[in-house]
Amino acid sequence: MAAVQGSLVDADEEKDIKTEPPNDGCGNNHANDGRVLSTSPSASSGSNKSAAGAPEDQQTLLAVLQFLRKNNLTESVEILRREAGLPEDSLDLKGNDSSGAGSGGASGTVDLDGGDATSLLSRVTVSSSAGAQPPTKTVGEDQPDVNVVLSAYSQQGDPVLYEVYYSGLKKFIETVLDCHRAELSQVFYPLFVHMYLELVYNNHENEAKAFFERFSGDQECYYEDDLRVLSGLTKREHMRGNETLLDFRTSKFVLRISRDSYQLLKRHLQERQNNQIWNIIQEHLYIDIFDGMPRSKSQIDAMSGSLAGEAKREANKAKVYYGLLKEPEIELPLDDEDEEAENEEGKPKKKKPKKDSMGSKSKKQDPNAPSQNRIPLPELKDSDKLDKIMYMKEATKRIRLGPDNLPSICFYTFLNAYQGLTAVDFTDDSSLIAGGFADSTVRVWSVTPKKLRKVKSAADLNLIDKESDDVLERIMDEKTASESKILYGHSGPIYGISFSPDRNYLLSSSEDGTVRLWSLLTFTCLVGYKGHNYPVWDTHFSPHGYYFVSGGHDRVARLWATDHYQPLRIFSGHLADVTCTRFHPNSNYLATGSSDRTIRLWDVLTGNCVRIFTGHKGPIHALAFSPNGKFLASGATDGRVLLWDIGHGLMVGELKGHMDTIYSLKFSRDGEILASGSMDNTVRLWDAMKAFDDLETDDFTAATGHIHLQDNSQELLLGTYMSKSTPVVHLHFTRRNLLLAAGAYNP
Repeated sequence: MAAVQGSLVDADEEKDIKTEPPNDGCGNNHANDGRVLSTSPSASSGSNKSAAGAPEDQQTLLAVLQFLRKNNLTESVEILRREAGLPEDSLDLKGNDSSGAGSGGASGTVDLDGGDATSLLSRVTVSSSAGAQPPTKTVGEDQPDVNVVLSAYSQQGDPVLYEVYYSGLKKFIETVLDCHRAELSQVFYPLFVHMYLELVYNNHENEAKAFFERFSGDQECYYEDDLRVLSGLTKREHMRGNETLLDFRTSKFVLRISRDSYQLLKRHLQERQNNQIWNIIQEHLYIDIFDGMPRSKSQIDAMSGSLAGEAKREANKAKVYYGLLKEPEIELPLDDEDEEAENEEGKPKKKKPKKDSMGSKSKKQDPNAPSQNRIPLPELKDSDKLDKIMYMKEATKRIRLGPDNLPSICFYTFLNAYQGLTAVDFTDDSSLIAGGFADSTVRVWSVTPKKLRKVKSAADLNLIDKESDDVLERIMDEKTASESKILYGHSGPIYGISFSPDRNYLLSSSEDGTVRLWSLLTFTCLVGYKGHNYPVWDTHFSPHGYYFVSGGHDRVARLWATDHYQPLRIFSGHLADVTCTRFHPNSNYLATGSSDRTIRLWDVLTGNCVRIFTGHKGPIHALAFSPNGKFLASGATDGRVLLWDIGHGLMVGELKGHMDTIYSLKFSRDGEILASGSMDNTVRLWDAMKAFDDLETDDFTAATGHIHLQDNSQELLLGTYMSKSTPVVHLHFTRRNLLLAAGAYNP
């Protein structure tokens, strides 16, 4: 592929790999901005003035000094003591004070809560990381130090009282006014999990079991899977290797609660002196307080369900340039046949206004579009320009779809696919179809009468006349022509597959942890990109070529360029596998869906997360941007399609109807219709125009994040098409708006 001028790496040499703390809502590491309710004492030597202030902090500081002295680090002791402004003899004196009359200060340990200086030290490291910010996640180290994370569960109250505390809070919340009850009920789940984990961590196995049995039934149904994992953790040892739990532990669970409801809760807990619960709320929850009316049960349910609660409102405030880039100016040659056929047909300029109304390709620069050179994009080759001309010609023959004019659907069924079909993709011009299989092969078929041919060998290429007009035909070797080709190279099932826009390359990602780039001229592997250490679940080419994205079990998405063997960006922030990836039509952003049940939108230029969408109740397996770049559709194992407004950062619709996981979503070329394909063997067509036209996104809604979803799935559903027994793996609209679907027959 043509190298890109001033590639992304050079543009950003310093920060070319961007890693972020795993648990700030949106990868933006905010300092406490007044709404964060985290008050754990930060015990760093930097906070010297206050360190010697509060008695609790002073004890902590002395414990650290004692520990350093015990390990003969006298220089450090002196420096730290001077920094904190403590008198010279304070160490010996305090040793005597705090360890009480019984044990003289000479023993050198400060007995606090029955622990020794070392256990206190481990507590100090935790509270400082909880107070300031979570340990920054780097690429090499998947987890923060397990022991440090878990030891925060060690300073605990009486295990027998846990049930009393929890049921007390439950009674209180059940008796408050209806308008507050729905909001305060959100506290149940995170509290339940943290209290259970504290009991387990402190070896109160029976109390933990009783607590779980008594209260697990009260949690929302969409947390069932998480609770199943939790019920298997009954011993402290089980907690060590459990990633889900470490995530829960290190990332604050975000709740969005109105100020009135929050004041009620705070007053209740302080009156009851229910410190156990108040401590958990302070340490493990992030309460995003807003002014205004409390939200209703249905509004809260629409947004909840993800692993770490809702997104903070701050997370969706950044400006996103969702508009489209200006199309390059290409003169259209007029064909004789077109002119004869019908005068209008030959002059797409006349037909253009039709498309302008959809805003999919306009000549004026869109005010919401990024600047043309915001990220370096490859220049158009002559072959690309020819392809654009073909595209425009096809576009003039495109059928306008709508509720009264539904597309025809052509279903490609893979029969006898005993190898196990796992992924499918079509080229943009619908001439080729590729399948990824569980037997680690990739197969490519020609859908047109034109067969697949390889380029001739180097010796034969020397013999041809390079100046002839049909040189592109002459370089192809007729002897190799066949309807399909098999590509061997991966050593594990293929999970993701993507054609380049110019049809010269094919990407495949696999369980073997690599992404491979194949040439469709030689049908050989050109590069193996190694960066993920675990299965790579999905990969997708940018609509402008050159860049591509991959996402996998290591919870990060990576941005690559075809001519770099290292990733250009690493997008870290999801709390579980990145299961699907999609580029925005303008290539400046990409969306990732994850098993943590959230969708994130990332800025390719800066590497920042600019949107977090929560609301799905299961892992996300399908994403699709609308052709005008304003909206995103997502599908998940919960069988729901959710629609998002990217500019406002809001959920704007919910399409219910599928009975099983949704594996594919696609907008028609003009964005009037959204097609969804599912494991329930159906393709459903939805009226996208109507779904987006009825929007009322006034400023108040955007400010508080309140959404009023109409339950109008039935009005928006235009048709349901059953296959005999074929789950739908992929959908594609041709340039003339014929819908192609693909899947493997399941006898």
